[in-house]
Amino acid sequence: FASDVHFEPFIDRMRLRFRVNGELKTIGYLPKDLHYQIVNRIKVLAKLKLDETRTPQDGRIRLLIEGKGIDLRISILPTIEGEKITIRILDPAVGLKQLSEIGVSDYYIDKIKKVKNKPYGLILITGPTGSGKTTTLYAMFQEINKDNLNIISLEDPVEYRVEGINQSQIMPEINYTFSGGLREILRQDPDI
Repeated sequence: FASDVHFEPFIDRMRLRFRVNGELKTIGYLPKDLHYQIVNRIKVLAKLKLDETRTPQDGRIRLLIEGKGIDLRISILPTIEGEKITIRILDPAVGLKQLSEIGVSDYYIDKIKKVKNKPYGLILITGPTGSGKTTTLYAMFQEINKDNLNIISLEDPVEYRVEGINQSQIMPEINYTFSGGLREILRQDPDI
């Protein structure tokens, strides 16, 4: 099962690669004349601007496959050979895990559990794409999501919808930033 799909334009063709188990694998090459059609079709499905080719764009596509909802996170990046597309495949059934299922040692799970139960503080999660930042965050959401707590998150992008968490999507294009969102959250009576 691939976690990402890459469409990469070259001078005379387009490379198609899948990320499987953390490793990018070339699947094949497509004729260059299909590049424009593929980019435009994905832009239409993700509700992105067809006429914008000079700046990066991000969007989403929601699919129903065999009765199961799958989200595709679309990232389009201008390159010197044309627009590169990266599609992150998000399956909520696979993506939402408990802390015990994310591959972190018991020592660190115990530390996370102690910190997440404090009434104040900060947990900083960093790392490259695919390292497990979002998986860790959503696993913590699963543990702290209680009816008596007002939990608000600022995300860019919101990858999985979690019932009971007030998730807010950052949108720099309309000047809705992390700093502005944090100010607004303080007016929302947050517990977390």
